[in-house]
Amino acid sequence: MKKTDRIIVLITAGSEEEARKIAESLVNGKKAACVNIVPRVDSLFWWEDKLDSARESLLLVKTKASLFPEIVELVKRTHSYEVPEIIALPIIAGSEDYLKWLDIACRYGYTSSHIFKAAAPVAKGRLTKDG
Repeated sequence: MKKTDRIIVLITAGSEEEARKIAESLVNGKKAACVNIVPRVDSLFWWEDKLDSARESLLLVKTKASLFPEIVELVKRTHSYEVPEIIALPIIAGSEDYLKWLDIACRYGYTSSHIFKAAAPVAKGRLTKDG
């Protein structure tokens, strides 16, 4: 299995509205190919020397590792939390078509079936099944 530059970033937000705002900023800014918003997660954590809890929204951000520093900067600028959760996990495998799409979407910020086919060879030299 070859090493990949693709990651999933986990970000929690204090509300669905905040999660949507962050998600739109990431996708519109070409920092992510896709962001899933899980609207309700119950979190337990230590904060200010006591056990605390919160009902949050969880963002699952599909992106490239090279964009992670920019994602951290953007989230810290817009997030309501003093210490927002922003952690990255490697994508170790996936559907080749989806991973190709992720690469193109992060680079160009848009895709459609005809653009995907046309941009794939440009984006990565060998992204098409043909070539």
